Amino acid sequence: MNMHFNPSQSVRYVGVQNMVRLVASRGVESMLEGMADYIEEDFRRWPLFDKTPRVASHSADGVIELMPTSDGTLYGFKYVNGHPKNMREGLQTVTAFGMLADVATGYPQFISEMTITTALRTAATSAVAARHLARPDSRVMGMIGLGAQSEFQALAFRVICGIEELRVYDIDPEATAKFLGNMEGLGLRITPCKSAADAVMGVDIITTVTADKQNATVLSDNMVGAGVHINAIGGDCPGKTELQADILKRASVFVEYPEQTRIEGEIQQMEADFPVTELWRVITGELPGRLDAQQITLFDSVGFATEDLSALRYIRDVVAETPFYDEIDLIAAPADPRDLFGLIRSAKLSADEGI
Repeated sequence: MNMHFNPSQSVRYVGVQNMVRLVASRGVESMLEGMADYIEEDFRRWPLFDKTPRVASHSADGVIELMPTSDGTLYGFKYVNGHPKNMREGLQTVTAFGMLADVATGYPQFISEMTITTALRTAATSAVAARHLARPDSRVMGMIGLGAQSEFQALAFRVICGIEELRVYDIDPEATAKFLGNMEGLGLRITPCKSAADAVMGVDIITTVTADKQNATVLSDNMVGAGVHINAIGGDCPGKTELQADILKRASVFVEYPEQTRIEGEIQQMEADFPVTELWRVITGELPGRLDAQQITLFDSVGFATEDLSALRYIRDVVAETPFYDEIDLIAAPADPRDLFGLIRSAKLSADEGI
């Protein structure tokens, strides 16, 4: 047998089944807390990261995006789509996968599904922002939109921000029934409401998380009282918003990466120089967040690549202690790096020899 035949180097891989097992084993709330810590840690390291708006390919049906970043040691990216019409066809609106690579060698190190992970990451990021922007005594949250993200948001705000009560609304009664069934016994008092206005009445925090790819008014100015924190996470592409523009004029607006949020977030409705504060500056203490109990704070979140790198780092680290991963032969590894063709020749010789 030709001794040059050393075909591959393995890369750790977490697929959907293993991700489900991992989350079930550790618990959703434990995963949210752990991921939130990694996300906050990376916001504190913000200046280290390469930052660019995501690379998007838009179509009439949706968007496909790549979200890359690097901290100089690790490179990470996420592939993600957003296709609201998919729900009508029995498909997920959002699917994703991601990778970490070693900057020094360029070699991939870790690959994971990121459909479930993105739901966890988005909820954890929302709660991290609220921990710095909402009133500390916030206990009641109103949520508009009860799709795939809703349960994760609810649990993140419970475990990270101390939310005890939810008022919820969705235009689809089946979505409401799904949410109520999933949340049964998970420690939150939940009131299903007949309208969005009813859902946000008297609450401390408002989360908007709808899926339709259009400029919509899910939340209007007259529905927002003094002192409320708004977690606006549904707007995530050009032409898709949830908030009436008058709300933005009243609120102090906080964003992840302004260059991306001005294209995809709620502030796409505003002039190019509309003032915003980057969340990382609040987390590091460079700039203030909430100034008083009457201030309206708004986290205009579209998701950013650093959060995905944080999530991938977290999954990579916690899965190492478990059996919930596979090894895949992603990288060709000839004994002589110059002899890539030799892998094929060695395989053929082995086949010919019946080995």
